[in-house]
Amino acid sequence: MNKTVGEVMSPNPITVKPETALQDAIKLLAENRISGLPVVDDTGKLIGVISESDLMWQESGVEAPPYIMLLDSIIYLQNPARHEKEIHKALGQTVGEVMSDAPISLKADQSLREAAHIMNDKKIRLLPVIDAENHQVIGILTQGDIIRAMANS
Repeated sequence: MNKTVGEVMSPNPITVKPETALQDAIKLLAENRISGLPVVDDTGKLIGVISESDLMWQESGVEAPPYIMLLDSIIYLQNPARHEKEIHKALGQTVGEVMSDAPISLKADQSLREAAHIMNDKKIRLLPVIDAENHQVIGILTQGDIIRAMANS
């Protein structure tokens, strides 16, 4: 299977902006039966991804980090900054507050094998495909796209 990402990806994916209301993004995911959306700035440049797993915080809530009390002081047993990020995701009202802001992306000329390795290693179900020059989103590659390519070869 020597195909490239560009041969298999879905072109022109639905995208959202950071200021998009979270409820609108949830409706887009449900209505289109997709597991995530690239988040772009006003120029179409990829700045994040919002996925089903990002949205699980909304429903599951956040538990307080473990701590101990010592002489009227609270000592956290985990990094409290991580807890603050989880609270932000659970209470977020816009895509920008909930999205993963360090997205992994692909370029259209990368091999499908390389894309499959990245998805498998990082446990990612979809990857935005960006234009090599200006980092604009031109497509999306899902695990299903790879499986279909395998079936057709």
